[in-house]
Amino acid sequence: MHTTKLSSKGQVIIPKALRTARRWSPGTQLEVHDTPDGLLLKPAVAVRKVELASGLAAIRRRVGHPGRARTLAEMDAAVLREAVRRAARG
Repeated sequence: MHTTKLSSKGQVIIPKALRTARRWSPGTQLEVHDTPDGLLLKPAVAVRKVELASGLAAIRRRVGHPGRARTLAEMDAAVLREAVRRAARG
C-alpha cells in the first residue's frame, strides 16, 4: 500500500511505482469518480471530432470498401440472395 499527502492546493502526488505501472506520464488527463469506497482515478478518453464525410471515408478505408455507397434496394437484394443461398444449403 502507498500513502501520500494532500497539498494546500488540493493536489495529490501519485507514487511513481503506480504511475509507471499504469503508464501515466506527466500531462495524462484523469477522470475523478467519487465512489462509496473513495476516489477512483481513470484515464480520460480522448474524443477527436471529425467532419462526417472524412469520418465515413476513414471507416471505408479501414474496412476495405473502396466502392460507392450501396442503395437500400441493392442492400435488400443482397440480403435476399444470401438468405436464399443459405436456405438452399440446408
